[in-house]
Amino acid sequence: MSNRGLGPALSRSLPADLTAAGTVLPGNVYQSMNQPSFPARDYAPDVHVLEDGQRTILLIGTAHVSRQSVDLVNSVITNEKPDCVCLELDDKRFTALNDEQRWQHLDLKTIIRNKQLSTLLVSLLMASYQKRLGDRLGVSPGAELMAGAKAAEAVGARVHLCDRDIRVTMRRAWKSTSFLRRMYLLSSLLASLFDTETIDEKKLEEMKNHDSLGDLMAELGEALPELKRVLIDERDIYLAEKIKSAPGSRIVAVVGAGHVAGIKRCWPTDQRSQLPALNEIPPVSRMWKTIGWLIPLLILSSIGLIGYRHGLQEAGDNIIFWILANGIPSSIGALIALAHPATTISAFVAAPLTSLTPVIGAGYVTAFVQVMMRPPVVREFETVTEDVATFFGWWRNKLLRVFLVFLLTSLGSAIGTYVGGFEIFTNLAG
Repeated sequence: MSNRGLGPALSRSLPADLTAAGTVLPGNVYQSMNQPSFPARDYAPDVHVLEDGQRTILLIGTAHVSRQSVDLVNSVITNEKPDCVCLELDDKRFTALNDEQRWQHLDLKTIIRNKQLSTLLVSLLMASYQKRLGDRLGVSPGAELMAGAKAAEAVGARVHLCDRDIRVTMRRAWKSTSFLRRMYLLSSLLASLFDTETIDEKKLEEMKNHDSLGDLMAELGEALPELKRVLIDERDIYLAEKIKSAPGSRIVAVVGAGHVAGIKRCWPTDQRSQLPALNEIPPVSRMWKTIGWLIPLLILSSIGLIGYRHGLQEAGDNIIFWILANGIPSSIGALIALAHPATTISAFVAAPLTSLTPVIGAGYVTAFVQVMMRPPVVREFETVTEDVATFFGWWRNKLLRVFLVFLLTSLGSAIGTYVGGFEIFTNLAG
């Protein structure tokens, strides 16, 4: 899967027999199977009809940075005057889209304490990609969703938010993805930031085409199956069930085009019982907890055995090597990030200790110290989505520098753990 292809696929994510749960009609075919239903109109193929008992749902598949999608949503809601408009949003994202200063409200200290910097970074990279794409097309990301909310208000329809909490989605995605796949994801998102390919409205519409979209989803599923399951498949089920639960008999639902096929596939089946499980944050498996504690236990035990066999001097030398092997690479990472001197010192001190416990990593310690010593200012929160797409912006913007400190000191500590552990085990075997 190409790095260039992953960004667009992710930006549109954020996709039994017929039963009483509902019937799916293809494309823009309008039929009065049950009353009351919507009148027949000649809408674009992006408008699909779903039947749920006596209710009719118009499902609109959109691109989140498309002016044509904004116009289509406005047109359908204005013409049909539904009882309810369902939006592919949760409370947090709905509030964020209404708040242009949303980045200023980040509580970085709480995010670091909750060990959520990684998921925040992925969210920021995806938001930056969508914003850059939106800037090229002259429309802000999620504009069609906000247009749906405003059009609903204008016609007196209720707004029903149908998506899963973004924090749950991101944490489930992160926890379900292996370390190597996480690195692949981050590198792909970073590569997409510097992609200079021009995407106009015509290309966007081509990408929304069923075949092209299916290829993108298949490509994402092949490269990152765990991620596709959480970002697309689980949310297809969630969105379908939440749309079914919307009040009223005439409903318009606005979702990303990447979810249309999945929602239509899930529609005939009642999957309400799955919703509680889809809202849970999976705990760390017992195996990984065991491994997390086993490694430091082996290192400490090895140092103890070295002291027993070769004397305290030899054990002390191995302890010093462990401290230097962890502290030096981690502090070098802080220096490369141009961190505050106190952050660099904390990297040297923290890395040898945090490497002996799975509870917290050196990156979180140094990120917290960096926020305390050089907190980002309002202007940097306002420009973060632009700065993240430039190389020097990562050093210029204090918020992004916190991420640099986190990533580079974590990398240094990981290198130190490998080097230090290898030396200690070699000495023990010798």
